[in-house]
Amino acid sequence: MTRTVAAQHQIERVFRAVYGQALATLVRAFGDITLAEDAVQDAFVVASDRWRSDGIPPNPAGWIVTTARNRAIDDLRRSARGRELHEQLGMVPGESDGRRDGSVGDDRLRLIFTCCHPALRTEHQVALTLRLLGGLSVVEVARSFLLSESAMAKRLVRAKYKIKAARIPYRVPEEADLRERLRPVLSVLYLIYNTGLHGPERASLRSEAIRLARALVELMPDEPEAAGLLALMLLSESRAPARADGEDLVLLRDQDRTRWNRSMIEEGQALVRTCIRHDRPGPFQLQAAIQAVHCAADSVEATHWPEIVALYDHLYSVMPTPVVALNRAIAVAEVEGAGAGLSTLDAIAADLENYHLLHAARGTMLRRLGQRDAARVAFERAADLAASEADRRFLAQQIEDLAQTPR
Repeated sequence: MTRTVAAQHQIERVFRAVYGQALATLVRAFGDITLAEDAVQDAFVVASDRWRSDGIPPNPAGWIVTTARNRAIDDLRRSARGRELHEQLGMVPGESDGRRDGSVGDDRLRLIFTCCHPALRTEHQVALTLRLLGGLSVVEVARSFLLSESAMAKRLVRAKYKIKAARIPYRVPEEADLRERLRPVLSVLYLIYNTGLHGPERASLRSEAIRLARALVELMPDEPEAAGLLALMLLSESRAPARADGEDLVLLRDQDRTRWNRSMIEEGQALVRTCIRHDRPGPFQLQAAIQAVHCAADSVEATHWPEIVALYDHLYSVMPTPVVALNRAIAVAEVEGAGAGLSTLDAIAADLENYHLLHAARGTMLRRLGQRDAARVAFERAADLAASEADRRFLAQQIEDLAQTPR
């Protein structure tokens, strides 16, 4: 029984690792996402039975592609479309195919850019990326985004219909358009990672986002923004073990830094250094550089805050959003004092009136300035706006601490 369970777990790992590659190859050959998806799933059903007794083959991706291709051919032969596509069937590689790995990479890149095409809505881009490239089941994708299985299934159907109806091309953009089209791809992967930060039931999304980001870096090694995104995820994830105490949040200032994952930090910092050598800074590279400075310090007091402010200045010049300005204000408070930080925050308050982190930051700075009543009001406003129970508990604790501190 134990051996059977272990074999099943190994098959599931292979499934997650090669699903996107196999699907991309079948989509290229048949031009039909639904047909390719059904064929690859059928191939894994066969594999789960056969591999338990015969063992996993040396080239599991090739085995899956060959089996899926045969399934797709059988389906097409039984349909009117079979005769039309018959000449295309020889395009699909089998286990002994001699093509270079780069061709497989091209297939996966085509699928990534198809899933993240700007004609699709963001929620459709995310769902398709997780389903088609990540190999997550409809149930897993739905659970991650707290939706019903039927609602997620409808979302996926609508997205695939949009690709077909709008004739979205299954290709990598031309060189002139590549950088612009890469942005939604990176944004989707980062959205998947950030969604994984909101509740333990979504934690698997973080590892999935990191896995997909690694794949993108392998496929596009000369794109520093892809490396910057991977570095940003790794450096953020390195602090995950210290970010919570049970169900309670722990701020960066109070985290036990000995619990940070040093191998992730080293890998992330090495990626940042590689990005610097490219000398083509972009938003994800700059955010990764900021995280690298945080991760290099043994404590909040030892953090090189002037460097962080300078990096936020650069980030704001390429990504002038209120949230970037908020984070810069927090860094300013560490360099110039809470009064300067509060003034900087108040200058952007109108843009973030309904964002709980603005009010939480104001509460922290007001408390440091000794303005306890104003701090309590700010924390209460933040608690009213907070979306997660963990955030509300944390803010309630700040309010209680204020009440218990002698005047």
